[in-house]
Amino acid sequence: MTSTTVTTASPAAAVGAALTLDGPRPKRPSAVATSLSFGWRALLKIKHVPEQLFDVTMFPIMFTLMFTFLFGGALAGSTEAYVQFLIPGILVQTVVMITMYTGLTLNKDIEKGVFDRFRSLPIWRPAPLVGALLGDMVRYTIASIIVMVLGLILGFRPAGGIVGVVASIALLLLFSFAMSWIWTMFAMLMRTEQAVMGVSMFILFPLTFASNIFVDPSTMPGWLQAFVDVNPISHLVTACRDLMSGTAAVGQLWTVFAWCAGFVVIFGPITMRLYNRKS
Repeated sequence: MTSTTVTTASPAAAVGAALTLDGPRPKRPSAVATSLSFGWRALLKIKHVPEQLFDVTMFPIMFTLMFTFLFGGALAGSTEAYVQFLIPGILVQTVVMITMYTGLTLNKDIEKGVFDRFRSLPIWRPAPLVGALLGDMVRYTIASIIVMVLGLILGFRPAGGIVGVVASIALLLLFSFAMSWIWTMFAMLMRTEQAVMGVSMFILFPLTFASNIFVDPSTMPGWLQAFVDVNPISHLVTACRDLMSGTAAVGQLWTVFAWCAGFVVIFGPITMRLYNRKS
């Protein structure tokens, strides 16, 4: 006597199979939509781990207060006078220093194998990287607002008004997005977060401190002035100061745009090549 077992599919499974076989094939998501989705993922990570906002909240306050009250009297005679010179520069330093955390976050995702899953999805290949950078733009905006509010409390009064301040922050965000491609490259090259942080700090410290953020370069030795003059951070600080003072120079803005384009054109393809090989 032979028994036969009959397996009946559930109604939900039957409907799913019908849709899979007979329904229209879903459209491939656009590059913009996919990048925004990964940007939202980066923001959700902040929601679940709010400690990630520590660097964009405490660092701006610490840097602004420390440099204002340590150097204000010695360099400008008073903190009120020095803050007019310092705030655009400290704004740039704060946000640019924070950009290195993009590389740290990506390196952590790569080590956990998350990006291997992303590669299997039918999406625009750079979307996970671009989305992570877009998510960090929110963090940069928060840091910029904190610096500007604190600067206004300390007595900073931009002659360019709200338009100049918004334009300078927009320029800074563009520059930070472009510069972050350097740290994404290091995220692909380095094995650990500590290595990424070490290399990033090694690059950022000379760029930020050997610039016109804190003092007039005319007081520096000639060899150092030569470096400051070609330093992209110096050009960005000058452009932000000009925008906030209402005396923006077109040539200085185009120099910053050229640096931004250079960062993306050079480090973007290198990062993607490493990303395709590493994952």
